[in-house]
Amino acid sequence: MEKVTGIGGFFFAAEHPDELSRWYADHLGIDAPPGDYETSSWRQQAGPTVFGPMDADSPHLATTTARWSVTLRVESLDRMVEQLRRAGTTVDVDPAAYPNGRFANLVDPEGNGLQLWQPAGADGAVG
Repeated sequence: MEKVTGIGGFFFAAEHPDELSRWYADHLGIDAPPGDYETSSWRQQAGPTVFGPMDADSPHLATTTARWSVTLRVESLDRMVEQLRRAGTTVDVDPAAYPNGRFANLVDPEGNGLQLWQPAGADGAVG
């Protein structure tokens, strides 16, 4: 059986797509979509990805106006949080360390919920 190997794209509505693409590039290091087929798309590091539908009233989705949440893997949660806070972004770090890693939550400029995840345990064994 063929299997999906990861997220190859994530598309969502935005009031100001160019500005939001710049925000993601400037603050999270996610390249804007290429303008042609000769330019490579943003490449993420290999690692675990959870793809799971949740109850519509899940607390995980309660911090945003959207009905989705995306979790982005990071190497160092502390460095990423510091970088975002220096840029004026509010980030709530979960004080608990879970068996699968550490987490922090933030909202992008258009109210979309993001979760940062520094994997640990079995998910931390990337390769």
